[in-house]
Amino acid sequence: MDYTGLQTVVCFGEVLWDMLPGGARPGGAPLNVGIHLKRQGIHPLLVSRTGNDREGEKLRRFLLKSKMDLRFLQTDNALPTSQVLVHLDEHKNATYEICEPVAWDNIQFSKKMDNLAAKADLIVFGTLASRNETTRKTLLKFLEHSPAKRFLDVNLRPPYDTRDVVEKMLHLADFVKLNNDELQTIARWNSRNGNEEELSRWFFEYFSCSTVCVTRGANGAAILKDDKWFEHPGFKVVAVDTVGSGDSFLAGLIAQLSAGSSPEKALEYACATGAFVASRQGAVPEYSARDIEAFIK
Repeated sequence: MDYTGLQTVVCFGEVLWDMLPGGARPGGAPLNVGIHLKRQGIHPLLVSRTGNDREGEKLRRFLLKSKMDLRFLQTDNALPTSQVLVHLDEHKNATYEICEPVAWDNIQFSKKMDNLAAKADLIVFGTLASRNETTRKTLLKFLEHSPAKRFLDVNLRPPYDTRDVVEKMLHLADFVKLNNDELQTIARWNSRNGNEEELSRWFFEYFSCSTVCVTRGANGAAILKDDKWFEHPGFKVVAVDTVGSGDSFLAGLIAQLSAGSSPEKALEYACATGAFVASRQGAVPEYSARDIEAFIK
């Protein structure tokens, strides 16, 4: 798959407040990926929905301050802006309590969105946003009406990890990012076993993906692209919290592939970005591409 020359990138799905032990912070994978893409010099469009409430207004102010394009951020007069309780373990790894229904469960398709679908080059979406039928139908219609490349970020968050919904999204994706535990889970659904590379190659064939990326937390990541397997051991840092680290990894990977970098270079850069963000507080700390290059050196 060729990612060079991206013009219109769409981040579709949940926007919310992560309720961390240290206080509330803006979050949601599409929001995080969008802001990290901005850090990398790409200017995405965010498709989501907030409530007509104080939390929604605060989230919009944050996004405007972050210079995000909000033309496709909808407002819901009935459902609240999403809040997620985040719990950190002794290794600073996060688990989540995701309430429902919330505004991003009710993203509506429109003529304006149809026009966006027609001109999009890349759509980045996750499995979590499809937990509710309304938003799932909107996403499917957007994909149906768009020639864009499809980049799926797997988020198996119980109880929103229904096999039929997840696998439907996997069959629609060109590029899939998932962690090793998620790869093992999806393999078990299909009675497959093997090592990470063997399962990635099965996944590549079964879901007809052009690229599969498997993340390993602090131990780096691997990527299967053009039938070639690449690995990176990651960068060792003292983690402050890992919220947003995977989203920054994804943005770094997209940015490097769109700039024409090799899979090895893109993987190294993405691992560095994820490690850098894990060493800072919050999902979207301030940094630039220059900071990441300096971190690698």
